[in-house]
Amino acid sequence: MWEIKGVTQAAVDALLTLLDLEPIEVNMFRGISPPSEQQRVFGGQVAGQALIAAARTVEPETRVHSLHAYFLRPGDSRVPILYEVQRIRDGLSFTTRRVTAIQHGRAIFSLSASFQVPEDGF
Repeated sequence: MWEIKGVTQAAVDALLTLLDLEPIEVNMFRGISPPSEQQRVFGGQVAGQALIAAARTVEPETRVHSLHAYFLRPGDSRVPILYEVQRIRDGLSFTTRRVTAIQHGRAIFSLSASFQVPEDGF
């Protein structure tokens, strides 16, 4: 088993729980924020959850090779985040997804991600 100085198994488990999005329907997921005194959601959490939402709509063998993210509004840590995935392209080698994170009926974050089937030389 691997070990990183200062990182506990409890911290890893908490991260994995945070990234385990609830499927609501096709192309729609719900993420939660950890209990916190902060009113705003940590941006890395939203980006990570959005990437997981995108990855759950592609074939398991594909790997993300490019992503672009935009923070549009601050997130509210007291409210779940809805992740809506748009299937932009499903090709033989490349797949493209756009994810919008939504709270209070408004977009707070946008992510575009491209996935690729592993190929020799890449």
